Amino acid sequence: MLEVEVKYRYAEWDTLRAKLSALGATAAEIRTEVDHYFNAPDRDFARTDEALRIRRIGDANCITYKGPKTDAATKTRTEIELPVEAGDAGADTATRLLTALGYRPVLVVAKTREVWTFTRDGFTVEACLDDAGVVGKFVELEVLAEPDRFEAAKAAVLRTAAELGLTDVERRSYLAMHLQARGA
Repeated sequence: MLEVEVKYRYAEWDTLRAKLSALGATAAEIRTEVDHYFNAPDRDFARTDEALRIRRIGDANCITYKGPKTDAATKTRTEIELPVEAGDAGADTATRLLTALGYRPVLVVAKTREVWTFTRDGFTVEACLDDAGVVGKFVELEVLAEPDRFEAAKAAVLRTAAELGLTDVERRSYLAMHLQARGA
């Protein structure tokens, strides 16, 4: 599955909420996501543009791998998610597994995410209003699509961004921005 995503710096969330409502979007939830990032024993994910993390949302845990970006206009990449046991025990087991395989913890990144969903051109679009702490506030538009539907998904996401007036593109990951803010 491909994650077709664009991210923009944007802090005028009240304006954006009104625009999302006009598109028929509904606010699904507000949640805190805590991402524990790892680097590989055999390559540097910062150089290969990959990511491996354990994401915690409440008691839910999953391991996510993101492949290198494959498109210049979006942050499209292969995404593989694997749910793991819930709660602290599940997160601890997943961490032990990754470290036993030689993966090294890099950084923990937390953000508050307000998720809106709507349908555009046959795709379910998630519009995420993210408060990523010291690195700022952002809006991500995301569609999950099969590879053969990439161009249509990309068009839907970019058209939605234009309709919402989003222009300040941010291609870096939250991890990269946090590492840069720390001088790492």
